Amino acid sequence: MKKLPLFIFIAIFFSCSASAQQQETYDYVKGNRLMIQRGVQAVLLCNGLFTSERSLEQVFGQELAYLDEPVGTADGGDYEVDWQRRAVAIGKPENGVPTMRAAFREGIGCVVLAPDQDFDDIESLPILTTPPPPGDPAAISWPDGDLAEPQPLPAYIDEAALDGAADWAFNRESPEQVTLSLLLVHKGQIILERYAPGMDRKTKTRTWSTAKSIAATLIGMLVDEGRMALDEPLGLDWLPALPSPETDPRNAITLRHVLNMSSGLYTVDNNGMEYATGSGLAYWAGASSAAGARNRGLVRQPGTYWDYENYDTILGVLAMKKALGDSASYLEFPRRALLDRIGMRNTLLSTDRFGDFILSSQVYTNARDLARFGLLYLQNGLWNGERLLSEEWIEFVRTPAPASAERGNFYGGQWWLVPDNRTDVPKDAYSTAGNRGQYVIVVPSHELVIVRRGLDYGKQGFDRWDLVREVLGAWE
Repeated sequence: MKKLPLFIFIAIFFSCSASAQQQETYDYVKGNRLMIQRGVQAVLLCNGLFTSERSLEQVFGQELAYLDEPVGTADGGDYEVDWQRRAVAIGKPENGVPTMRAAFREGIGCVVLAPDQDFDDIESLPILTTPPPPGDPAAISWPDGDLAEPQPLPAYIDEAALDGAADWAFNRESPEQVTLSLLLVHKGQIILERYAPGMDRKTKTRTWSTAKSIAATLIGMLVDEGRMALDEPLGLDWLPALPSPETDPRNAITLRHVLNMSSGLYTVDNNGMEYATGSGLAYWAGASSAAGARNRGLVRQPGTYWDYENYDTILGVLAMKKALGDSASYLEFPRRALLDRIGMRNTLLSTDRFGDFILSSQVYTNARDLARFGLLYLQNGLWNGERLLSEEWIEFVRTPAPASAERGNFYGGQWWLVPDNRTDVPKDAYSTAGNRGQYVIVVPSHELVIVRRGLDYGKQGFDRWDLVREVLGAWE
């Protein structure tokens, strides 16, 4: 019998011990859960008010509807909104659970503060003052701008059936499925655009993990330039540091491994722990995303096991930061390389309080910007005749991760693929996916991009492949 390397044996031992501990009735991370619960509300309320520009009633009624025990109501409670500083504070300190705060920062969106910080610390948070690209988007033709004249549908698309597909998306059988917007782009033109009451084309909402596909796009641009490489080690300083860092087994982890969600590192966000440990502390409690992502032990050979982890994406983003060289270039890069070039003027990529992008989830944008993003992929990386992303990179993100094969080849490089067991939608379709129903679906065979935004909650998940089936039912 082949012996396991010592580091893997030790990691598995502690992993099993942790799993056994989690099965006990006592919640050893209850304090974390309560703190994060307040932090979630701080980030979502702050962004809802100051990024999405929604009312208190709208935010409590929809953005916060999935929380089990939100603090207060739209009429008031143990929370504070500082309208002048564009910040919120959730809860009063009690039983060791601190007040959690978040503040809006120009060009970035809301950033959560550490438990021991208050509103006086807001000015220490990151900010991005890069001016917007020139011109009024309302006067610039789609897709670079928002001037989109209604176009007649092609003869092969049944208008009534297309409207029926939209009805299917909005009129759900469960109150837990809340469609905010649906936008269809065919051959570069908007053929359907619908919004729920209280929403319009300007409303920004959270992408959740659709951000991962944006991260992969930015990384791909650097790979295309030769500044990063898929099959080279990430080159990061791992934590805790070993006396001889060059012997750290985590040095074997490559960019391909993390983008394929198969780093082999210890899982911290699964098994009910996503709102207690791991990336939850960076998302919602002010911890460093960079430190947390690097502070995990190797429990499997990289590339051999698929395990969806927010921190795997963050590791790729940290490697991107290293390739860019300095903090200013890093903060400006998404705008300069991607967003401004394809007209994504309404998109804010948020950071943690240390200035590191949380590009595994924390992006706010609208349906039209996401349609532009999908259109870049539909056009094989070209925009107005200029190549922004190589066809080779697009092929990579659409290629099943080797470690996902035994589960149905459903995942590529930070994009989701049509699983093997789906035979009712085109196999060439691929999709972003974010919590609460955020989807950008690219269907090359039909020259189609589908954007669906939601505020779903509960266990009634919205099926994006069913949506593709319904929309394509309008093709004759």
